[in-house]
Amino acid sequence: MGKKSLFLFFGFILIVIATVIFASNDDFFIDKATIKRVEKKYGYFAKNRVLALVKMMNSVKYASDYTKLQKVNNFFNRVPYQSDWKTWGVKDYWATRLEFLGKDRGDCEDYAIAKYFTLKQLGISENKMYLTYVKVKKLKIAHMVLTYFKTKRSVPLVLDNYNKKILPATQRRDLIPIYSFNAKSLFLSKQRGLGKEVPQAFSRNKKWIQLLNDIKRNKI
Repeated sequence: MGKKSLFLFFGFILIVIATVIFASNDDFFIDKATIKRVEKKYGYFAKNRVLALVKMMNSVKYASDYTKLQKVNNFFNRVPYQSDWKTWGVKDYWATRLEFLGKDRGDCEDYAIAKYFTLKQLGISENKMYLTYVKVKKLKIAHMVLTYFKTKRSVPLVLDNYNKKILPATQRRDLIPIYSFNAKSLFLSKQRGLGKEVPQAFSRNKKWIQLLNDIKRNKI
């Protein structure tokens, strides 16, 4: 083998090694086709927001559950709040993560949904996480938060876009829990534990079912 061939051979080996290293360091990624679709529909900065999400996820993939909760909560809480009517022209719309980051606007359901699916991808069991409808006492309005249960009997932690600090539900006296659900089930809520399961009600949660179908279709 000549010097030129030897040089090319070792160059090829280095490229292969580098590719393997980078691939192993970045478990989370988004394919180029989806990135192009996001940029085409929502613009250049939307693409950057999606890439920032992927970067954040890779930075905490080996972190503790609580660190993941903090990072994900802080990331999505930077998105400005805006009603569905102003964002989508309808009274109630549940956006996918790509739609949420694409528009860079959303309401309470969008924050909770984005946090839920991101933490699920980061390895937190869906048995520990629930989208929880609550009533805000002072405003007398319905609101959605993400709740995290370390164990089934734990007081859940509340990830919220109103109060951006993660707190135990017992310290959120401004909220009255109503019911909780995830991809598997629906429960009547209480501050400690999950409450009584209501399996027949889950099939009637049409917004959630529609969202799951949108995610499967990679809707942006």
